[in-house]
Amino acid sequence: METRSLSLEEWNDVLPDSGTEVFHTAPALEAVDNHTEGELQLYGGFKGDQPVALLPVFIDHKAVGRVVTSPPPSMGIPRLGPLLLSNSPKQRKKETVNYGFTAEILDDLSVDARLTLFRMICPRAYADPRPFQWNQLKVTPEFTYILDLADVTDDTVMDPFSRSLRNEMRRGEEIDVTVGIEGRGAAKRIWDSVGSHFEEQGMQPPIAWEFVRDLLEALPEHHRVYVAREPDGSFSSGIIVLYSDDTAYFWLGGIMTTYDGVSVNSLLHKRVIEDIVTEPQLESVTRYDLVGANTERLCEYKGKFSGDLVPYYVVESVGPEMKLAKGAYNFASR
Repeated sequence: METRSLSLEEWNDVLPDSGTEVFHTAPALEAVDNHTEGELQLYGGFKGDQPVALLPVFIDHKAVGRVVTSPPPSMGIPRLGPLLLSNSPKQRKKETVNYGFTAEILDDLSVDARLTLFRMICPRAYADPRPFQWNQLKVTPEFTYILDLADVTDDTVMDPFSRSLRNEMRRGEEIDVTVGIEGRGAAKRIWDSVGSHFEEQGMQPPIAWEFVRDLLEALPEHHRVYVAREPDGSFSSGIIVLYSDDTAYFWLGGIMTTYDGVSVNSLLHKRVIEDIVTEPQLESVTRYDLVGANTERLCEYKGKFSGDLVPYYVVESVGPEMKLAKGAYNFASR
């Protein structure tokens, strides 16, 4: 196997049409690269002309040393990391590609150097992080909730939900809150609401507006801005949803508000799910990722959707230097 650096154009040419996450796409990576201090490095593993593995990383030089991340922190990117493209049905061949690609990447990045700090959040499809563990990196499982919407209809989609959530969604049909799809101005209003929520807790907003704006412009066909408005037209709440080829991602927003005793977020999620199930233009989308099942307080609500609990893996350096880096970066989980 040959491992080499790729341009964004080359990356776009070899990236599969399915099975990737939204931030693996070239437009998303370019938007991230424009808003991070780190340098984007794209790796491709090839057998002949056939791509068998891909990995984007961002390399940043800080006082604590050289920091290699995938995804970069403080940008609201849930997962990035490696993609294995081997079509072989044989487990041994898959493991050979995975181990060989991992070894070459870690060597090229000098991850074993004392002042190189490495942190990667793998995509859901990357199920075998053992080669990183065998190279003295720490591997920790984290989780997200995935709603499988492939075989449901508008009439049956709420059947798995908790009774309290179903009742709340039905009560929502009787109140005067409307949920619609809006544009950039509404996206800014959602970002403002998230920022205000964090500031009330004495924290910095997790994502810069300029990045949100440019990412949505880079993904015009792969995002929707859902907004709930009260009878007088005033903003109640909203969420920004991103789309890969097969998955919708609850990305930003959803600050908890109520109207007449009904959670407005439940109405927003209901509309997102209904659109996935019924709209022809979303026919290829069969999953809704609630993005994170790692915070107990948030899981009390997200668990009501009865989604599948799906693991993914965090790979990182160990030692005091990594502890210092965590203090300097926002590595919070959702």
